[in-house]
Amino acid sequence: GTETVGHEWDGIQELDTPMPRWWLMTLYATIIWAIGYVILYPAWPMVNSATEGVLDWTSRGEFDKEISAREAELKPIRAALAATDVNKLTKNPKLMQQAIEGGRSAFKVHCVQCHGSGAAGSKGYPNLNDDDWLWGGDLEAIEYTIVHGIRNPDHDQTRFSQMPAFGRDGILQSREIADLVSHVRTIAGKENASASSRRGGALFESNCAICHKSDGSGDRAQGAPNLADAINLYGFDRASLTDTITNSRNGVMPRWGQRLDAATIRMLAAYVYSLGGGEAPPALEKENQDVLEQAGIEKAGREQAESATPDDGASDEQS
Repeated sequence: GTETVGHEWDGIQELDTPMPRWWLMTLYATIIWAIGYVILYPAWPMVNSATEGVLDWTSRGEFDKEISAREAELKPIRAALAATDVNKLTKNPKLMQQAIEGGRSAFKVHCVQCHGSGAAGSKGYPNLNDDDWLWGGDLEAIEYTIVHGIRNPDHDQTRFSQMPAFGRDGILQSREIADLVSHVRTIAGKENASASSRRGGALFESNCAICHKSDGSGDRAQGAPNLADAINLYGFDRASLTDTITNSRNGVMPRWGQRLDAATIRMLAAYVYSLGGGEAPPALEKENQDVLEQAGIEKAGREQAESATPDDGASDEQS
């Protein structure tokens, strides 16, 4: 039988059964593999570094190699983006799609902190999915905003607008501010007209219309928001509007032109443009409008000519 280990407790003996051969072979194989790994790859930590291994392989080096390969793959795309006029990007569907995909990735790294992962923004941070633009929603305008940022005091090309703090600076009294709030909520369809909103209308005309226009539709040239579309960056409730009129708002956006390369910025512009609020360039809009107007004139001319030409029956009667 099988030998025992020589111990016995209360008549119970421990057998010295040998380990299964497959288990021993596995153990020996793992020992050999470990020795080979230590020789080939970085393994033993030292005081300031680690053993490098004869293959001179590192996970960091592998990562850098993959990044270099990916950058080489993207290099022609980046070159094409940099060489393409931003307003003509939509005329190249393939390049536009490549720009959108690149912009989607860049957005997750640089923009989600303020605008959110879905670009829906939050209070004080614009929703980029709608068509409510402060400075313009065509590709060129979006790219300019990304490059130069908003309210960067050390950069003279930055987007800049300044709303007075009507309450804090003593320009308007609290009752007048309350009337202004009523007027703004009325033109936005948030509440019905009232005596307060009518008084606010007169105040709006003398204090606010120069930037926001008399109808509250805003002015993109000045970065003055549209107050009549029920979309408000800081909220349309009375408390938020009162705070805005009293203390003003001065949100800031970094100027990415000093941090990102031109191709990445163009990718970001394409991605934001694609989210749903992208607009045609002003020149193209005017061109399209001229075409439509010309078509309307020609159609009206044909209709007028047709109405002026007597039909066959009328000719017979006259003859």
